[in-house]
Amino acid sequence: MLKVTVSASGRLKEPYWQAACAEYEKRLAAYCKLSVLEVPDGKPPECPGGAFRVALCSEGDMPDSLEFARLLQTWQNRGVSSVCFLIGGSEGLPEAVKSQADYRLSLSRMTWPHHMVRAMLEEQIYRAMNVLAGGKYHK
Repeated sequence: MLKVTVSASGRLKEPYWQAACAEYEKRLAAYCKLSVLEVPDGKPPECPGGAFRVALCSEGDMPDSLEFARLLQTWQNRGVSSVCFLIGGSEGLPEAVKSQADYRLSLSRMTWPHHMVRAMLEEQIYRAMNVLAGGKYHK
C-alpha cells in the first residue's frame, strides 16, 4: 500500500478546512497509508526520508485529474512506495525545497490560500486513488 504524506506549513485553524480534510483523510484510509505533518508557519515543510518529494508550486506541471492518477500509478510502477506532498505557507515554498523536489505540481496558476490547497490536494489524491481502483467517484 502506497504511503502518502501531506507535509504542510501551518496548522488548519478554521473548522471548515479541518472538516474537509478530515473527510478526505477518512476516505483515503481505504487506498493508502496517509500521514499529515504540520510544521509551524514560516518553517518549510519536511518529508520522511526516502520519500518521493512533490513540491506544490505555481510553476509546476498542471495535470488534469486523470493525468494525476496516471502519475501516481507511474511512480508506483517505478518502485516509489512513499510520496510526500510539500505545501508551503503564505510565502510559498523556499527555492531550496523546490530544487530538491522530484516533481513540481501546480493545482492552478491562480494563487490559493495554503489551507485551501491542502483540502484540494487531499481531494485530488482521493480522486486519483479512486480512479486507479476503478471507482465511480470521478465523472
